[in-house]
Amino acid sequence: MKRFLLCVIGLCTLLLTGCLSNPNPSPDMDALSSRIDALVAEVDGATVSVSIIDASTDTIWHRDGDRLYHAASTMKVPVLIELFRQVRLGRFDLEDEILLKNEFRSIVDGSLYRIEDDSDDAIYEQLGQPMTLRQLAYNMTTVSSNLATNLLMDFLDADSVQATSERLGTQHMQTIRGVEDLKAFERGLSNRATSADLALLMERLRTGEAVSEDDDAAMRDILMDQVFNSMIPNGLPEGVRVAHKTGSITEIHHDAAIIYPATGAPYVLVIMTEGIGDHNESAALGSRIAGVVHAGMRGAS
Repeated sequence: MKRFLLCVIGLCTLLLTGCLSNPNPSPDMDALSSRIDALVAEVDGATVSVSIIDASTDTIWHRDGDRLYHAASTMKVPVLIELFRQVRLGRFDLEDEILLKNEFRSIVDGSLYRIEDDSDDAIYEQLGQPMTLRQLAYNMTTVSSNLATNLLMDFLDADSVQATSERLGTQHMQTIRGVEDLKAFERGLSNRATSADLALLMERLRTGEAVSEDDDAAMRDILMDQVFNSMIPNGLPEGVRVAHKTGSITEIHHDAAIIYPATGAPYVLVIMTEGIGDHNESAALGSRIAGVVHAGMRGAS
């Protein structure tokens, strides 16, 4: 009887251990790092940073995570967070409206400039009309509207955006101006980001620590509607959902994402690239990296 009881206890212990074991075992980051290095080496002139945060396996991993890049449209992530933060403080409501105008002041000398290049053509048909802050935030994020971004940056103030980014823990990220301020660009005054800082912001959004659980859920819903999906989402298996923000200018192409596998816990992946003139090629490289990362983190899920 004693031997029988010991066997039963042993079997129960094994079953309990199996039930409590992490469904996402710790990835082999050395092997994953080697595979990413090999992919980057295939593209001449490519500079690539990659950051991964996976709370389910206590993984925080960076490949050149503190290298500063021109942020391109990834700077719209802290703008989105600051908008929701100020709404949460009761300073205004997302249904409040501001007038659409295409006239902004350079941070260099206050001279006027206009947005000349934008991925949101439709918004220009409504110049002179009001638009809600909610719609501006949606356009800024999903179709990367530069006009919506600058209107929100003017409304919120760049210093407030930067301060919130720093309060959330970023170390190097600089969000100092709107887009297409050419005078500022020529003087080296540009928005900059690192993959480590972007990954931190995305992780704050994932966990509900950026503003609040409800606000962060609303922001993740907006990020889920991203229309530019040629990089990280393109490299992932069918059924994987991605809340993300892309950014690209000449020889710059980034993607910052929260990845939701079909099974298993979500995790954060940021890919930043520089030095690749063809955005189709940089997107393809980012897709291959995303596929390798996902296989290493979650297998086929």
